[in-house]
Amino acid sequence: MFGNSLLVRTTALVIWDVLAWIAASMIVSGLRYSWDLSRVDWVAIIVYTAIAMFIFFGIGFATKLHIAKFRIGSFEESLWLSSTVFVSAVVSLAISWFFPPGDTFVPIIYAVTLPFLVIVLVLSGRAGFRVLKNYMRRGSPEAKPTLLVGAGTLAYQIIRLVEDDPNSAYDIVGMVDDAPNKRHLHLGSVRVLGTLEDIPHIVRKHNVAQVLLAISNADRKLVNRVSELTGGATGPELLVMPPLSEMAGRSTDLRSMRKINIMDVLGRGQVQTDLSQIAGYINGKRVLVTGAGGSIGSEICRQVHKLGPQELIMLDRDESALHGISLDIYNNALLNTPDIVLNDIRDYEALRKVFETHRPHVVFHTAALKHLPMLEQYPEEGWKTNVFGTLNLLRLAKEFNVDRFVNISTDKAANPTTVLGRTKRLAERLTVYFAKESTGKFLSVRFGNVLGSRGSMLWTFQKQIDEGGPITVTHPDVERYFMTIPEACALVIQAGAIGRDGEVLVLDMGEPVKILDVAKKMIALQNRPIDIVFTGLRPGEKMTEVLVNEGDTEERPFHPLISHSTVDEIAPEDLEGIKTETLASELDAYKRGAGVTADQVQGGV
Repeated sequence: MFGNSLLVRTTALVIWDVLAWIAASMIVSGLRYSWDLSRVDWVAIIVYTAIAMFIFFGIGFATKLHIAKFRIGSFEESLWLSSTVFVSAVVSLAISWFFPPGDTFVPIIYAVTLPFLVIVLVLSGRAGFRVLKNYMRRGSPEAKPTLLVGAGTLAYQIIRLVEDDPNSAYDIVGMVDDAPNKRHLHLGSVRVLGTLEDIPHIVRKHNVAQVLLAISNADRKLVNRVSELTGGATGPELLVMPPLSEMAGRSTDLRSMRKINIMDVLGRGQVQTDLSQIAGYINGKRVLVTGAGGSIGSEICRQVHKLGPQELIMLDRDESALHGISLDIYNNALLNTPDIVLNDIRDYEALRKVFETHRPHVVFHTAALKHLPMLEQYPEEGWKTNVFGTLNLLRLAKEFNVDRFVNISTDKAANPTTVLGRTKRLAERLTVYFAKESTGKFLSVRFGNVLGSRGSMLWTFQKQIDEGGPITVTHPDVERYFMTIPEACALVIQAGAIGRDGEVLVLDMGEPVKILDVAKKMIALQNRPIDIVFTGLRPGEKMTEVLVNEGDTEERPFHPLISHSTVDEIAPEDLEGIKTETLASELDAYKRGAGVTADQVQGGV
């Protein structure tokens, strides 16, 4: 009916505004003077009105007020229209006052009343257009009844997008919000129907097929609450907007909506970081990231890239992983530039060439072997990468005067009982040693499990679900700390800014979560039966992880989610003795725990 032609829109608005000025003039003249005016007064009124109209449309076309500058009927358009009408009336009155036609001044009552009535008529026409457009809007035949959770800015943006899209797949029936001051709120043609507790009733009453969480960075408690109120996997489809960290500067878009996943259920809201602190040590600097193709390394690369480094050197021994992160960041994967480095941190001489070529200012060391049972079977491989690979980097960082060295550690380094924990603990202690020997700032950052990393528990569970089960859990009471990859990396980069030389910074992982509960929630999201099988704790595996050693000091002087702790240093020359003794005991422990011979341990089982 209305069309999308800019010419039609502009013409219609101009005609309406001309009629509004004429009608306002007639109404004011009729009500105030019953049209009983002398010819001279009529001339003054006509001249005043004509000048005001000329100025109004002149400003309108100069500022494109009538040419799709604003959404019709929006607050912004109303403000501009009102201001333009008043400016036009004031200027016209001034001209009429200093240059009166026929030495007759325009009646002051007419001059004051006219602009107010013009504004009423101009805005009423636009408001009526909006109401009629919304009433006659035809959504997609497949549009599903949708309930919005939240009645804030994001909800308003979503409603506007849906109203402007004639083919939208969403038919918004209403909103729910717990805020008392929003109980009777209307956003466009959509109103608040109740609070979160009213969701089950609203879903039944309006036959809701989709529930959209219209709250930016909702925490897991809210996500879980809404999921329970909607009936979980058996109720309406629950959709969310990605966190701001995932939006990467993109505006709100209906295509951004996605189904709820386990990371929404277990994750936290957006982590607050101090960009001024972060930019200070990354912007304009050469930054080296080891393990750049891994889950943590690749996300650090993405976040560092946004901070404007002089050069981002991405190092990994996996060429396919380098291909992936290069494509992700640069939208190409030519792999023919010197900042994409295929290298193994075990190879000291090859690593040295990298430092000689690029001379990095900042190093994020994420490269590591991390699979606990694999390292229990092959402990020497853990030593080669996690200990001696780290030592290679630390020596070169000292020699080439790296300004900041951030070693990524794990919660298993606290009171370690496994090869992974012991090797990462030694990497922390080596970092402390080189912090005292070097001019730059050397520190470690320790955190627990990250959600969705390659080969992680969630990745394994999802593969098992895709295969129809069963899901394997070691013990019904085992629990772990969890954090999403983006929030962990944001805090790692922040820790690099606030950490003091030789410290171990421990990220706040929130409350520990039972692995069994995670498995049950993942199954609930699938809405199909999947068995869970308990396999028993593996050798050296803890029932509950800790983030700091017993007796270690812990303080949070700079950031509420980052604790500062300390560990004892260890000199490189002391490693060999520890290695010989430790490897023997680790192999023996694995042999006893797995029920295999020492020869099988060395050669593989």
